[in-house]
Parts: sequence; C-alpha cells; structure tokens
Amino acid sequence: MKNYYTIVSLVIALALPALVKAQEENSAIREGNKLYKKGQFDKALPEYQKAIQQNPRNDIARYNLANARFRSNNFEEAQKSFDAVIDHTTDNNYKQRSLYNKGVAFSKEKKLPESIDAWKKALVLNPNDEDTRFNLQKALKEQQKSSSNNQQQKQQQKQQQQQKDKQQNKLDKKKIEQYLKSLEQKEQEVQRKMQQNRARSVTQPEKDW
Repeated sequence: MKNYYTIVSLVIALALPALVKAQEENSAIREGNKLYKKGQFDKALPEYQKAIQQNPRNDIARYNLANARFRSNNFEEAQKSFDAVIDHTTDNNYKQRSLYNKGVAFSKEKKLPESIDAWKKALVLNPNDEDTRFNLQKALKEQQKSSSNNQQQKQQQKQQQQQKDKQQNKLDKKKIEQYLKSLEQKEQEVQRKMQQNRARSVTQPEKDW
C-alpha cells in the first residue's frame, strides 16, 4: 500500500510543472485578450509572446499575436505571424482565418496579387466564406481594371514616343537641309572668289621692264 501512494505522489509531482506552465500560458492569453479588447495592441503583444514561449504550439496565442500586430498597423510582421499559424497549425479553421487576414494585410499595403493569392487559398479551405469570396471578387475586378489602365498608359506612351520620333526626324531633316545649304553657299562663295582672282590676273597690265 505504501508503494501505491509513492507512485501516485510521483505522478502528481511530475504533473505539477505542466499544470503551472499551462496556467501561466492561459493567464498570459487572458491578459493579452483584455488589453486587445481595450485597443492596447502594443501591450497585448508581449502577453501573447509570453504564451507562445510557454507553448509554441498554441494556435490561439499565435493567431492573436498576428491579429494584434495587424491592429498595430505592422502589416509586414502580421503577415509573418499569420504564416507561422498557417505553417504550424493542424486546425483548418485557424489556417483559413489566417489566410484571410493575411490577404487583408496585403491589401492594406496595396499588394493586390499577394492578397488575391491568399484569398484564393482561404476560399479553398472554406468555399462558403462569403467575406473571402467578396474580397476576392473585388480584388480580381480591381486587378483587371488596373491591367486595362496599364495597357492604355502603355499605348499612350507609345503614341507619344512615336510623335516625338516624328518631330525629331523632322528636326534632323531640317538640320541636314540647313547644313547642305550652308555647304552649297560656301562652295558658291569659293567659286566666286576663284572667278574674281582669275579676272584680276587677266586684266592686270604687264610690267614695263
């Protein structure tokens, strides 16, 4: 009977550190959530990070950390945090939400192709998510419009360049004509001087020796 109590005591002793760790982990998440709800996102961040240190596999802590960074307008770090959730979680619900929020973070940075890619992946995980579908359709229309505008701009730039080339050709042609005319005038001047010199040599009287 004595051995039985010894074994039970040993099991409890081994379990206590894990229980304490779990309590600290949950306490940090609760504190982070309180600060998050108050809009104190910068103060919530270290609480979620503390929970992750206690348990790196905690999906809630990772997901909330990413959202706190997003709310702090730190979109680049938020994207990395959402990626961490996507890479480590086995819960498709967290993965889908992280992809959706990652797409929103990309859209805030005007990164349309990246946001479209994220929303497409989110929609694969949850085809019934209307918010994802709406944002994706809106982004695709915006991309198409942007592509059309870029084509128009390129066409306008091409026409402007062609117009400049024509004007430049006209200027070059005019310069060449002016240059040839200048050469012709110089040639005529040389011919005139030569004729004058010949005339002087013919009319000049012989010397009286």
